[in-house]
Amino acid sequence: MRWFGRKKVPYLYNGAGGQLLAILPGAVVDSSPIQALRVLLIFEFYNFLFVFRNVFLLYMVNFVNPEGLLVGNSGCINNDSLNTVTKNEYNMKYITIGGLEVSRIGLGAMSMSAYYSPTERNDEESIRTIHRAIEMGVTHIDTAEIYGPYMNEELVGQAIKGRRSQVVIATKFGLVSHAGGGAGVIDSKPENIRKAVEGSLKRLGTDYIDLYYQHRVDPKTPIEDTIGALAQLIAEGKIKHIGLSEAGVETIRRAHAVHPITALQSEYSLWARDLELAILPLLRELGIGLVPYSPLGRGFLTGTITSREQISDDDWRKSNPRFSAENFTHNLQTVEEVKAVATEVNATPGQVALAWLLAQGEDIAPIPGTKRVNRVEENSAADSVVLSSEQVERLKNISAVGERYSAGDMSTIEK
Repeated sequence: MRWFGRKKVPYLYNGAGGQLLAILPGAVVDSSPIQALRVLLIFEFYNFLFVFRNVFLLYMVNFVNPEGLLVGNSGCINNDSLNTVTKNEYNMKYITIGGLEVSRIGLGAMSMSAYYSPTERNDEESIRTIHRAIEMGVTHIDTAEIYGPYMNEELVGQAIKGRRSQVVIATKFGLVSHAGGGAGVIDSKPENIRKAVEGSLKRLGTDYIDLYYQHRVDPKTPIEDTIGALAQLIAEGKIKHIGLSEAGVETIRRAHAVHPITALQSEYSLWARDLELAILPLLRELGIGLVPYSPLGRGFLTGTITSREQISDDDWRKSNPRFSAENFTHNLQTVEEVKAVATEVNATPGQVALAWLLAQGEDIAPIPGTKRVNRVEENSAADSVVLSSEQVERLKNISAVGERYSAGDMSTIEK
């Protein structure tokens, strides 16, 4: 209760909402007519200001972005001061892949700790990026024990502390041998899986993993043994869903026969479409979702890379065949079509590349990677970009020169 003026007229005030609620009974009666009129006018003025403020804020949230421009295709307000807005107000959509609900666009965390200019690592910015993604409705966050190794899982664990219920955590095993082989050694034996999952749970600061992938198929371990061990982890509550990565048709069928597979994570983009012939039809036959990694062609399809000199020497792309000196110029030209479509739909090339992927089906949930807030905002807004059927067909004509990986790395990828 507060008091008005020298007459001490009592009233009720909602401090949280800024609204004058009521003048207490009897307060005006005890005052002079002029004082009563004065109090009533002040009462009505306060309520007018309250209503005006709410209408103004509603207008700002729904129609104006922080630069004072009308919201375009993204439908998203790029303003950290509005970080309490619910995720649905950013127009993020959600789909179910193999029984697991995820945001249509996820976040790949790998580049935050390894491979992409690792000397430029900035954990504080990376954590801000993860937090911003969650604010914008991104629920699907992807990592792996090999990233770092281990550092990326620790980073993600730190970022999701206090936010665990808001995210779907996917991580991977199988490229670290805990039997003495170390990082880079393929090992999907049941005993290795047991050690791997315990380490991941600890680093992520959680008691369960939503989606647990075999990172690469182990030719020395029958897939039935691997999936059997994962099914046991589901029974124990340590993991919720099983995934495969870069697995071929036969492996997918055999694995799914042991226990339902939720998702296949493989490279898929305007630059990498090999799986369209046999693997994608199989996934749809079995009800398995597709999680494309590197959906932006490792940054090339964003249109921001125009010279090999932009890539630091410690960045693994420097030795990637598609970024080699003999292939770079040709691949640079292919991005021009993406830029042309981006101009037509008032979006960025990266958003167009993601929108093309989303147009391929409701069972596809890409995980573009970034370690910067502005990029996660751009990527997340791609869900609102709509391409015409003619634009989708035009973009299908894009092709890259060079293998996706070096010969050694390609040998671990099944067809």
